[in-house]
Amino acid sequence: MHWKSFSQYSFMLQNKIISWYLNNKRSLPWRNTRNPYFIWLSEIILQQTRVSQGLPYYEKFIDHYPTVQTLADASEEEVLRLWQGLGYYSRGRNLHLTAKYIAEDLNGVFPENFTEILKLKGVGRYTAAAIASFAYSESVPAIDGNAIRVISRIFKIYKPVDDSTTLKEIYRISEELISKVKPDLYNQSIMEFGAMLCTPNNPQCGICPVQENCLSYPSRDFEKIPIKSKKTKLIEREINYVVLESDGQVFMRRRLNNDIWKSLYDFPEADSSDLPEKLQATKTITYEPLIHLLSHRKLKISFTRIITPIKKNDFEGQWYSLEQTDILPKPKVVVDFINLLKSFPSEES
Repeated sequence: MHWKSFSQYSFMLQNKIISWYLNNKRSLPWRNTRNPYFIWLSEIILQQTRVSQGLPYYEKFIDHYPTVQTLADASEEEVLRLWQGLGYYSRGRNLHLTAKYIAEDLNGVFPENFTEILKLKGVGRYTAAAIASFAYSESVPAIDGNAIRVISRIFKIYKPVDDSTTLKEIYRISEELISKVKPDLYNQSIMEFGAMLCTPNNPQCGICPVQENCLSYPSRDFEKIPIKSKKTKLIEREINYVVLESDGQVFMRRRLNNDIWKSLYDFPEADSSDLPEKLQATKTITYEPLIHLLSHRKLKISFTRIITPIKKNDFEGQWYSLEQTDILPKPKVVVDFINLLKSFPSEES
């Protein structure tokens, strides 16, 4: 559709999508508040996380940290422990850093417009727009993956959506579509429309209220849209953990470099300087390697248990009983292995 002919359809499409939303929306706690802290928290948690997975974390964070000040006062280790299992741990670190910035530099006052919210660490254009519209009713389109998919299908945008020119076109369309009266309602509507109806696979076109207006429906081009030109290369990596056990405790270290799982606790790797040069073992148990997938990485991870009579005061580090490790923030793969150790009869350890 030519851009000049689009304006006559915008009001109709807007009303159809909003009407569908009002009749079909899910009841979610962050939709019942104008509190920018709660909305920001939900948006950070839901970045690359399904609602069903993120909802319990949102509720835990609200319970533990009901205000931005309480979040700022927490330690990074406490925040990451609560974040454990969500993945993309830089989100948790940025969440904590931003809370401290708001509490200390902004006197606890959350920014009140899109431009200022965008300056916060860990907040991109979509997140800033979502907070600005949901908390302050600012008329700015919140363009997430769902909105991109809906718009590119309705208008049959057969160009890569990861291209900046295409994104500008989608943004222009969104600016025309967004309600000037209730921009928060429109943004919620189009995102929910994409999440529940115009889904990536098997969209429910049969009950879609804008099917007759969807340019990609007659030719079924919606099955190929949105188009992406850039394919993320999957990086393969091996991690060989050495699990030292002595007197019923295991040795763990905190990752401090800018690698995966920064600030989380795990075991030293086979080539780590954390291990002593000479290590006496009374028992060694090797486990079959497992594959652990992250967004852009394929990890082949192995665990070797070494039960040793080493005296902990002769080997500087951090030793914990299996129960004590519960309070430490850890990658899920390490959590799973520790749970495996806990399941063994005590005589096997």
